[in-house]
Amino acid sequence: MVSVDRVSDERADPTVSTTSDAATPDAAPGAAREAAPESGHSEATRVPWAAVAVFAVVSCGLAWAVASPLWVRGLGMTDPLLPVIAAAMMLTPAIATVAALLVERRQRGRRGARGILRDLGMWPLRPLGRTLGMSAVAIVALPLLIAAGLAVVGLLDLARFDLVGFSGFAEQLEAMLPAGTPAPPIMLLVTMQLVMIPIGAIINAPLAFGEEIGWRGWLLPALRPLGVWPALLLSGAFWGFWHSPLILLGYNFGLTDVSGVLLMILACMVLGVLLGWTRLRTGSVWPAVFGHGAFNAAAGLGALVVAADSPVPPAWLAGPAGLITCAVMAAVVAVLVAAGQFRRDRLDARLG
Repeated sequence: MVSVDRVSDERADPTVSTTSDAATPDAAPGAAREAAPESGHSEATRVPWAAVAVFAVVSCGLAWAVASPLWVRGLGMTDPLLPVIAAAMMLTPAIATVAALLVERRQRGRRGARGILRDLGMWPLRPLGRTLGMSAVAIVALPLLIAAGLAVVGLLDLARFDLVGFSGFAEQLEAMLPAGTPAPPIMLLVTMQLVMIPIGAIINAPLAFGEEIGWRGWLLPALRPLGVWPALLLSGAFWGFWHSPLILLGYNFGLTDVSGVLLMILACMVLGVLLGWTRLRTGSVWPAVFGHGAFNAAAGLGALVVAADSPVPPAWLAGPAGLITCAVMAAVVAVLVAAGQFRRDRLDARLG
């Protein structure tokens, strides 16, 4: 989750064990193998720890290597290379996934392209309706979570929002325009910005895919033999830790010590549960890809609606990945649990 988080004019760059059905003692081995795909659960019975270790080393090592120019140049968040480097860093989990697959190939033998695509949740798109529907829901729901977090910020009087004149956005726009240049109608611009959020989710999808093919495509199924919740939380925690090269420069929270990394781990664990749930529910990585893209696209929503005279709460508290939004996401997770959405019979999609 590499995004740009803004509130007002302050910018802080910132989103069950799985075993086959056991055969009876007198069942033929072939019958057990045939029953496994129909069970709807992963065929893996153990975590491929060697592949997980390679994935961790490659993804984190490449992340630090890609981000190293920012550290060498010493410009921090003002470095003009930041957007390019942050985008490039999002592709490192995909490279780590290839490395992990090569390790698995040595352990499990050669697999065809179709099997690899299925295991990563890329293809086929079955069940099609559930996959497409969950992707559409993710595109809408993730920005709404950020909006709900902003609503809580307003209720706590940590910031004031102007949903009529959009004075804060108008003030920023005026400061950007050359002197004497008339500003376009503010309502038109705001409407365009809101319409661009779902479009941005699709535009962001290629870079979000670079991350999600690693976190939810490969790592989550690899850890699933530990159980659903350990797999969700561990994969999310590692996702947050992977952000360290940027977080320690002040990205997302404006903090340059371990507290920023811990906050990012928390945010990614909670968001990772939601994105991971879509993976377990559909067997597809695409809802997580589009949800991730939508979260990043909506990260600047606060700057759009903040009032011109509003105080600016710290990003670690009120930003898209801040504590308040984390609490909102945790509440949504609790609702899903209460609704039975994490029951084993609901998370029956086949994973590789």
